Amino acid sequence: MTTFEIAKRLKELCSKGEYETAQKELYADNATSIEPMESPMFKKETQGLQNIIDKGHKFESIVEEMHSTAISEPLVTGNIIAFTLTMDVTMKGQPRQTMGELCVYNVKDGKVIKEEFFM
Repeated sequence: MTTFEIAKRLKELCSKGEYETAQKELYADNATSIEPMESPMFKKETQGLQNIIDKGHKFESIVEEMHSTAISEPLVTGNIIAFTLTMDVTMKGQPRQTMGELCVYNVKDGKVIKEEFFM
C-alpha cells in the first residue's frame, strides 16, 4: 500500500472506532507508539504491535463512555501521515471531557512503523 492508501484506510477504520483492526492490518510487527507523556497507566514509548494493541485495551478499560470521535482528513507528505483526533469521552471516575490530539504516523515498506501523539 502507498502512504496515501494507508492514510485513507487508517481514517476509515479509526472513524468507526476500529483501532485494533487498523493496527493489525496497517502496522508493522515492530512498530513503535509514542505518547506525549508517561503516566502510571501508559509508558512514554511502546514497542511492538502486540504491545500497542494491549495499550489500546488498557485505554478502553478506563473509558466509561465514548460519546463521539471526530477525525480530520489526513495530511500526507512523503512517508508521513497526520490528522487530528477529537474524543468526547467520559473516563471512569471523571467528568465528561473533550480530548484532542495530533496523530502522526511514519510509514515504511507499506506499513506504519511509528505512531506519535501530541496533545
